[in-house]
Amino acid sequence: MTRNHLLAELRLYKPYSQREQEHLRKITSLLERESDCFLRSRADGHFTASGWVVSPDLQQVLLMHHRKLDKWLQPGGHADGDTNLAGVALREAHEESGLTSLRLLRTDIFDVDVHPIPARGNEKEHYHYDIRYLLTANPNEKLAPNGESKGFAWITLQDVEQLTAANPSILRMVNKTMQLPVAGV
Repeated sequence: MTRNHLLAELRLYKPYSQREQEHLRKITSLLERESDCFLRSRADGHFTASGWVVSPDLQQVLLMHHRKLDKWLQPGGHADGDTNLAGVALREAHEESGLTSLRLLRTDIFDVDVHPIPARGNEKEHYHYDIRYLLTANPNEKLAPNGESKGFAWITLQDVEQLTAANPSILRMVNKTMQLPVAGV
């Protein structure tokens, strides 16, 4: 996928809410104006990709307790120069969870979000421009985390709100998932 392909996808994307519309505007603007937006070295902010990993029956989601941020989040990570963000989401979900049954459930963008990352060590506060893809995996497969998390868990959609302290970004993806038809995702 090239920058132009991603830009075309973003222009076709239909935001779920006014807040997500604002995230989409910021993401599109960054992509249009900054040639280094896929590189972590862009200190103010850069692209990341996440996988919203659901069970085949859409009743559970895989969340990780992020070691650095100390929050329950979906797996994902830095693009590191790769413009194929669906591939980045798959790679990061696999690297972080060890799951081999991961696959894209849909090829289009599932969610977009821009969020601050707090300063840590030599890294100043910056923003992640996160493109999220809907993935699926077998919830019975043994997890083999790589150490970037304090743990992983399959959580029912109904229990996500309590675990994530009602994180609006996560709850938006829960709501989107609940609206998906099980057979025709």
